[in-house]
Amino acid sequence: MVIYGRLGRLEVGDGYPVRVVGVLNVSPESFYKGSIAVKDVEVKEAVLKMVSEGCDVIDIGGRSTAPYLQTEIPVEEEVSRVVKAVKIVKDLVDIPLSVDTFRAKVAEAALKAGVDIVNDVTGLKGDEEMIKVVKDYQPSLIICAKELRPRPHLEPIERVISALKESLDMLVRADYDLSKVVVDPCIGFFRYREIPWYVWDLRVIADLDYLRILNRPIAIGVSRKSFIGVLTGREKPEERLYGSLAITSIALLRSVHVIRTHDVAVTKDVIKVVEGYKKYIMK
Repeated sequence: MVIYGRLGRLEVGDGYPVRVVGVLNVSPESFYKGSIAVKDVEVKEAVLKMVSEGCDVIDIGGRSTAPYLQTEIPVEEEVSRVVKAVKIVKDLVDIPLSVDTFRAKVAEAALKAGVDIVNDVTGLKGDEEMIKVVKDYQPSLIICAKELRPRPHLEPIERVISALKESLDMLVRADYDLSKVVVDPCIGFFRYREIPWYVWDLRVIADLDYLRILNRPIAIGVSRKSFIGVLTGREKPEERLYGSLAITSIALLRSVHVIRTHDVAVTKDVIKVVEGYKKYIMK
């Protein structure tokens, strides 16, 4: 089975280069301060840097979605942050843009401003109006796994697949073109008492190949996340770069097609090395 999809005008999947999504957070509360750009000049500098380093998509977030932080902000504030950033970026570079939100009003405002992709960490389950926005505007999607009903008797990867199937089924019922969908296991967001969250993340990464059963390109975001801090003993996200690159290498050997990262240049180098390894050594 050959996996193929599209993110905006980008083709994604087997046989295509691994695509890099650069993170642009215009939310001061985001967990990694190195990714935050609030002032206009900061946004411009961050965007030009990521583009010069070779990112394929810029993912704009107007609020933190980290599950362990209290970062609730009014939807109007998120809309304002995102739309302002989208306008700046679109005037500066010609590159596909993504909006990182689970709120329908934010997604709609961003799409009207020219965004190509919606990246929803709730897999369209966080706001009942999101599926309508998706149906009306027909963007490309990165849908993340989110369980509404925990299934502790199943393995982590089985639970991730089940959650993603629910989101894909929602899109099928909406008569949505699934070729525009990329799936993401949502590393860092599953936190249950029956299994340490960092063990969950590692087990899902080890089994990423199984996501191919969904016949959709696979995206992953591990950049500087807290499970890497547990493994390395590095409490600060600023100190987790090398651990992030190590996990990225493993993910690339497990059929990942899209990498979301705060660190574009070094991630591109990792991709080149792993793709070279797969081309010349793995048969």
